Amino acid sequence: MAGTADDPREEKEERTTLVETVDEEELYGPSEELLENVSSALAAGDVALVESLIEPLHPADVADLIEHLEPEQLQLFLDITRHALEPETISHLDETLREEVVEQMAPAELARVVTELDSDDAVDLLEDLDDETQRQVLENLPAEERGFIEQGLTYPEDSAGRLMQRELVAVPASWDVGQTIDHLRGSADLPDDFYDLFVVDAAGKPVGSVPLSRVLRSKRGTGLNRIMDEELRLVPADTDQEAVAYLFRQYALMSAPVVDAAGRLIGVITVDDVVRVIDEEAEEDLLNIVGVGDTDFHAPVHVTAFQRVRWLVVTLVNTLIAAFVISRFEDTIGHYPALAVLMPITAAMGGNAGVQVITVTVRALATRDITPNSNVGRIVMKELAVGFMNALVFAAILGTLGGFWFGNLALGFVLGAAMIFNMVWAGFAGTTIPIVMEKLGFDPATGAGPFLTTTTDCLGFFAFLGLATLFLT
Repeated sequence: MAGTADDPREEKEERTTLVETVDEEELYGPSEELLENVSSALAAGDVALVESLIEPLHPADVADLIEHLEPEQLQLFLDITRHALEPETISHLDETLREEVVEQMAPAELARVVTELDSDDAVDLLEDLDDETQRQVLENLPAEERGFIEQGLTYPEDSAGRLMQRELVAVPASWDVGQTIDHLRGSADLPDDFYDLFVVDAAGKPVGSVPLSRVLRSKRGTGLNRIMDEELRLVPADTDQEAVAYLFRQYALMSAPVVDAAGRLIGVITVDDVVRVIDEEAEEDLLNIVGVGDTDFHAPVHVTAFQRVRWLVVTLVNTLIAAFVISRFEDTIGHYPALAVLMPITAAMGGNAGVQVITVTVRALATRDITPNSNVGRIVMKELAVGFMNALVFAAILGTLGGFWFGNLALGFVLGAAMIFNMVWAGFAGTTIPIVMEKLGFDPATGAGPFLTTTTDCLGFFAFLGLATLFLT
C-alpha cells in the first residue's frame, strides 16, 4: 500500500534523509558559520553578541573555537570572555594556549578555577605552572583540596597517580543496598558522574565494586557483599598510563580503583581519561616515528624549529654515512652513469617498506599484541615473508624497467637483486629494532626510525653498487 502524507514510514525516511544530508563536520564542534560569526562580532567589538554565541556551547567546543582564532582575535576574545569561561574550557585548551590564558589570571582567580575542576584536571593544570605561581595558587585553595593536589603532584608524570581523580564513592562492606542509596541521595559531595561504587574494608582497602546500575536494580535489604564484584583490577598509583590504557582496553572497564603502596583506595581512573591517554600515546608514537615529537601549532616558530632540528641532525648524519658508502664506488659509477640514476630506488623502497613495518610493530608493542618475550619469532618470520614477496614483485617490475631503459639486462638483474636484499632487510630490521629497543628499556617509537633509515639507505646503496661492481665491471 502506498504511504499517505501522514505515514510514519515516510516521516522516518524524511528524517533519515535529513540526517544524511548534514555535513558530518557540523555534527560536532564549532561550525564554520559560528567561527565566522564570532570573528565578525570580535571585529565589531560586540561583546554581548560574542557572549551569546558561546553561551550554548560545550566547554570543549569553546576550547576548539579559541584554538581556531587568529592571534589578534584570540587576545580580544580572552579579554571579553575570560570572566565567563568555564573552568572545564581552560582544561580542554591546547597546552600553549592554556598557558597564555593562565598567565593572565591572578593566583586567587586561578585557584577558583582549580576548585571547580575534577582533581585530575586540577593536577594537570597546575603541573605546567612555574613553582612560584603553583605555590601561590595552592595557598589560595582549601586545606583538604590543597592536600589532594599536592599529593597528586608528587606522583611521576604520566602515571596513574597523575591520571586519577580523588572524587569517588566508597562504601563499607557491611552496608546493604538501602543504606547505600540513602547515602547517595543524602551526600552533598559526590562526584558529578560515576559508574561504580567501591566497597572497602575497615582499613580503606578495596574488596569489591558494584556497578551503579546493579545497585538500582537490587532490593534495599540486599547486602553489598552479595552483589559486588570481588575481582578488582587494582591500579598502583605509580603505574604508567600506557599500562592503565591497556588494562581498560583489555577488560572493557568503565573505571578502575587506584591504590597506594599500602593498598588503600586513594582515587579512581575513569574511561574518559583513558580515551585521552590512548589518543595521546597513539599520536606520540606516530609523531616520534617520523621525528616530529610534540607538535603544537600554537607554539612559537623558534620552539617548533628546535623540536624538529634534532631529527634533521640525525638525518644529516645518515646522509653523510650514505654519501661515504657511495664514495667507495666512484669508479663503478664513473663506468656506468646509469647507476647514479637507479641507486636511489633501492634505498627509497627499502626505507618506505621499513617505515611500514616499524609503524605496525611500534603500535603492536604499545597495545601488547607483541611483547619482547613472546611471539617474536613468528612475527619476524611473517615480516620476512611479506618483505620477500613484495620484493619479488617490485624487483621484477623495476628490474625489467631498468634493464630496458638503459638497454642492459644485467643492470636490471643487479637492481632487482639489490631490491630483494634491501626490502627483506627492511622487514627484518623493522620488527627487530623496535623489539630490541623495548627490551633494553628505550622508547622504540623515538629511536627505531633513525636506525632503520640509516641501515636501509646504506645497505641499499652498498648492495646495489657492490653487485654492480661484481657483475658489471
